[in-house]
Amino acid sequence: MQRIHNWHWFDWANQTALVALCAIMLYPFLNVAAISFSSYEAFLVHPTMIWPHDVSIAAYREIMVHPILWRSYFNTIVITAIGVSAGTVLYLLTAYPLSKRHLKGRSFFMLAIVFTMLFNGGLIPNFYLIRSLGLLDTLAALIVPSLFSGFSLILMKNFLEALPEEIEDAAKIDGASEPYILFRVITHLSKPVIATLALFAAVSYWNTFFNAIVYIRSVENWPLMLFLREVIDGAKMKEIASGGNAAELGNGTVMSETLKHATLIIVMTPILCVYPFVQQYFVKGIMLGSVKG
Repeated sequence: MQRIHNWHWFDWANQTALVALCAIMLYPFLNVAAISFSSYEAFLVHPTMIWPHDVSIAAYREIMVHPILWRSYFNTIVITAIGVSAGTVLYLLTAYPLSKRHLKGRSFFMLAIVFTMLFNGGLIPNFYLIRSLGLLDTLAALIVPSLFSGFSLILMKNFLEALPEEIEDAAKIDGASEPYILFRVITHLSKPVIATLALFAAVSYWNTFFNAIVYIRSVENWPLMLFLREVIDGAKMKEIASGGNAAELGNGTVMSETLKHATLIIVMTPILCVYPFVQQYFVKGIMLGSVKG
């Protein structure tokens, strides 16, 4: 009886800690959203707000008509869609043969892949490589360097190794070829790990920033992160020019803080909408892809 009582208190404490942790993680999102829908004066009075004060959509009106927003959105969608799709196919084509223990040279290939996780050529050699390939200032420069990850490949390989071999044997008995088995049988069974790796890649491509600074020159090829930097810097310069006094800029001017938070909401909303659809596969894909190797 005492043990049951102790477990009751443990469950209560555990649930309380989880609720507190969720609140801590949720607060930044609520704060950003609240500030984006508030006036600058309300932000100065309530910087830690979790619901809007003096509701205003002026920041959204200004950012929505920005001439670069929708072009940057299109570029980021293209980068993310192509990068995730091509990367998933590449992982499947590479991990499937590496998951076969009878593959000759399997240890050598795995050692070479792990080596790339520990060492790389560095920034300057990578820049010269991209330039020599003719990819400089193109969207491909933001896709190709991040197309392959040793960590993701190992997760995929370990997941495929955990699949029962009897499934493939049954398919071969029915006359199925290796490509058919891979793309019709293995791919169907690998939805958890595919969804997990796709989420990793999507977040990485959507938030690409450093590579864009290094490889992109023209405004037409900007991804969303460079657009976000431009918006923040532009609004900040106006704020500096006014000495932080919004009245000096006129009633129609949106100050940097509200404009920044509105842009953040616009930029991160698509990823937040995608996550619930892959959440059911996320934990399963990570666990099954990491416990065996």
